Amino acid sequence: MKLICYLSNGYPTIKDSIEMARIYTESGCDIIEIDLPSRDPYLESELIASRMKKALETCNDYNKYMEGIIRIKENNPSTKILLLSYDNTINEIGEDKFIKFCIDNNIKDLIFIGENNELLNKLIQNGIKTSCYVQFHLPENEVEKALKSNGFVYMQAKPTKNNINKKYSTLKDCIAKLKSLGIDREIYCGVGVRDIDDVKMVKEADADGVFVGSAILKLYNNVPELKKRIAELKSATI
Repeated sequence: MKLICYLSNGYPTIKDSIEMARIYTESGCDIIEIDLPSRDPYLESELIASRMKKALETCNDYNKYMEGIIRIKENNPSTKILLLSYDNTINEIGEDKFIKFCIDNNIKDLIFIGENNELLNKLIQNGIKTSCYVQFHLPENEVEKALKSNGFVYMQAKPTKNNINKKYSTLKDCIAKLKSLGIDREIYCGVGVRDIDDVKMVKEADADGVFVGSAILKLYNNVPELKKRIAELKSATI
């Protein structure tokens, strides 16, 4: 199972992000989820939203962020990149410019956030694989979007506010249901994953990958501990 670690692009600087990506890779991270910081990150946690804001205060030129991602990809050729972007960010960059950036640099896996379905369809038509988020209780509309998507499924790892479908009360049940419906693309699980036990739970549920966010981000100022934590989490995926 793949370990996916979230990287705050541009926090505290783009140069620091490039170095942090190297540390992630050397510590055992298989896939780096990296953002293009949004000016309106309405779905993010306070931690990530505040880092996006600080990043844009330091550098508001998206060309620099894209150059940094290219550097990260070049420096870590064995590490896959998942790009996260809001539709408002893509609009600011320019749809065609964004698509060209992805295609030219073979960055085809995108976590797309927004309601701009016209843009979403354009991305898919250009071969960019867009993920779909599915909550733990498997709402029908989200499952339907996942079936129609061309990217991986981002499955909620833990229920929140008791959003549990009685027919599929465990993560293993949820993943089995998605696969039974014909989803043969990767299913990566995240949200609420903080420690080794959480990672083991996701692995036992037969997921293809696990997202870890805040548990890693909070260690940015303690690199030795960050390296240790990534290595520990990776050991639980094997």
